[in-house]
Amino acid sequence: MTETIETDALIVGAGPAGLFAVFELGLLDIRAHVIDILPRAGGQCSELYPEKPIYDIPGHPLVTGQGLTDNLLEQIKPFNPTFHFNEMVETLTPTGTPEQPSFEVTTDAGTKFKAKVVFVAAGGGSFQPKKPPIAGIDAYENKSVFYAVRRMEDFRDRDVVIVGGGDSALDWTLNLQPIAKSLTLVHRRDQFRAAPHSVNALQEHIAAKRVDFRLGQVTAIEGADGELSSVTIRGNDNVDTVVSAHRLMPFFGLTMKLGPVADWGLNLHENLVPVDTEKFETNHPGIFAIGDINTYPGKLKLILCGFHEAALAAQKAHRYIFPDKKLLFQYTTSSTNLQKKLGV
Repeated sequence: MTETIETDALIVGAGPAGLFAVFELGLLDIRAHVIDILPRAGGQCSELYPEKPIYDIPGHPLVTGQGLTDNLLEQIKPFNPTFHFNEMVETLTPTGTPEQPSFEVTTDAGTKFKAKVVFVAAGGGSFQPKKPPIAGIDAYENKSVFYAVRRMEDFRDRDVVIVGGGDSALDWTLNLQPIAKSLTLVHRRDQFRAAPHSVNALQEHIAAKRVDFRLGQVTAIEGADGELSSVTIRGNDNVDTVVSAHRLMPFFGLTMKLGPVADWGLNLHENLVPVDTEKFETNHPGIFAIGDINTYPGKLKLILCGFHEAALAAQKAHRYIFPDKKLLFQYTTSSTNLQKKLGV
């Protein structure tokens, strides 16, 4: 039985809006757990444009997507949030009342939460892996075909085939090589879109024959009852080769989909979550939506708007979590109480 994690606030999405929500909630003594389907914080900023300059963040004439993420992570350190990466919320069930909301939440990894409020900060939705066009692959998914690594032990002493040439493909090639029985990397080109140090390390493994590099693409899979036995690799010379494979990991990038949010009863409008502009609350008391996932008259999809929405939503969340406690508005510049929380 998986133990249920109890928390004041559960934040779905670790992009800029979700990270700043941790800060605003923390100032109000509200503990937060954060879930994201990606393997790291930052959302679109770190996945899609980590090096791209952003010019409209107040006080920062120029900051990169990764730079902004790093700054936000540093800013929320005093509140010690707990992150749950590589997980996607599958079910969200209201269990309280409109006056005292509470929610039971489960993820695709089986993690269970009980939260008093939920902040949906999922950007344009959840990032979903792009699946390769291989016949019958669905029957093997989450058994022997994986798009992310949840437990490295699942790959120990196995013949592992990884497909792709980006950071994720190379990172997991390097991480799994020491424990795999064999590791084959398949890519259509002999050039990689990954960090230089990862490319250099990979080339060393290939030269030492610790990694078998194949030019081409996986075109077919064989196995039974969800367990792979081999894959067929069609080389750039159009010759097919059958390679032993117990685990297949295709890294073909990510696509944005709304995902299970669509099933949470949030009165979606064109795949966006309608909210009010006083507290950015949805039609379900205790569920807030901030950032690009929400919609309201005059909505602008700007990061700075997500920050504003997080601040106002946190004020309302405080009333749910501490119904008998008066909320005194304070400034971080002058409040010794807030400064103590921030460790300054």
